[in-house]
Amino acid sequence: MNDIARNDDSQQRLDRLAEISQQLLARARALGASQAEVSCSEEHGLNVSVRMGEVETVEASNDRGIAVTVYVGQRKGSASTADLHEASLEATVEQACAIARYTEDDPAAGLADAALMARPQADGRFPDLDTWHPWRLHADEAIDLALACEAAGRQADARISNSDGASFGSGESLSVYANSHGFIGRERETQHSLGVALIAGQGEGMQRDGWYSIGLAREDLEAPAAIGRRAAERAAGRLAPRSVPTGQYPVLFAAEVARSLVGHLLGAVSGGALYRKASFLLDSMGTQLFPQWLRIDERPLLRHGLRSTWFDGDGVATADNPLVVDGVLQRYVLGSYSARRLGLETTANAGGVHNLQLSSNAGTLEEIMRGMGRGLLVTELMGQGVNGVTGDYSRGAAGFWIEDGTAAYAVDGLTIAGNLREMFARIEAVGSQPDLRSHVRTGPILVGEMTVAGAD
Repeated sequence: MNDIARNDDSQQRLDRLAEISQQLLARARALGASQAEVSCSEEHGLNVSVRMGEVETVEASNDRGIAVTVYVGQRKGSASTADLHEASLEATVEQACAIARYTEDDPAAGLADAALMARPQADGRFPDLDTWHPWRLHADEAIDLALACEAAGRQADARISNSDGASFGSGESLSVYANSHGFIGRERETQHSLGVALIAGQGEGMQRDGWYSIGLAREDLEAPAAIGRRAAERAAGRLAPRSVPTGQYPVLFAAEVARSLVGHLLGAVSGGALYRKASFLLDSMGTQLFPQWLRIDERPLLRHGLRSTWFDGDGVATADNPLVVDGVLQRYVLGSYSARRLGLETTANAGGVHNLQLSSNAGTLEEIMRGMGRGLLVTELMGQGVNGVTGDYSRGAAGFWIEDGTAAYAVDGLTIAGNLREMFARIEAVGSQPDLRSHVRTGPILVGEMTVAGAD
């Protein structure tokens, strides 16, 4: 057993948070709440940043939060505190109850159905999903990692002229969710990251790019030198960018930006957007949105996943659940509240989705480029020009122009435009090498045709 394991008191701290949650639920019942739920969390972290070989910031964080929501009939009240003293905790519950008595009835308000709650093991805990890997390093060790990452990037290419800095972060999160159904869920997670942004070239010809690595365990991170070299390669590769003639071209989204397309899908099929009628995918469940070969699966129980959990933000049990099968949208993304608003059943997505994975029908990025022949490879997106109601899409883009299946030169100052429903239908390929730095796992995505507008 190593020193970290011997000194790990996370389970005791979770037990303490669970005790607090039970005290607050009991107090809410005593004050007349018909239902109640409590979320307790503790977060500890270390973040450092360096630039040009000098330390810029060192920050240690210790945050705590207690949130209480009560229901008096179908009236809801919420209050929160970071103070664990008895008087403050009691005042928080009292405030939530007072707010509930003055709010309007909401027919959709209330806890998720008791029968849907996740069931823990006999000891009250859920099986380990391998999300807890603390890295208790000292500030000087964290600084050394960031300095090594930046130094490797600055030394990798003579065209690197400056740095926007490197940063390292390591954090631990403990959380307990409990409600008056008797449900108590404990979770503990860690996350570590290391990255650098570099500047290549001189004067008006300078270009900026970077790279980063993220993971639950220290072993998940790329080596500092590898991150620095990758950042230098990306920054130098963007020098001397050109524009391209406006026209209709195939557009290949590199994996690190391709997940934004999935994000737009998730926004459009989320319960909040749907019951507000603010989605271009209203009434789209059961319809063909993508090519027949494409599938998107949600895998909340994936071991060592960036967003793995046995229960959602309502305490509802999670399970592997497809979102898209044979190109057809199978369901929406709903918590219990939005499900009631829509007259549907929760999909255990209160708080968001967990570990989405896209199917692949193609090889590597380079193989897809060779197959497309001519078009645009997008490595960076800018702006927020996406209309969630109509699906109209228009964003600034930079990357590389593809000729004869290879990257011919860097491009910048472009705008790519289309409509998301049409873009989804025109997906021709999803690559086999997903970017694992997100809970949305997708390889590069090739859209067969979009409008690409140059600066001319």
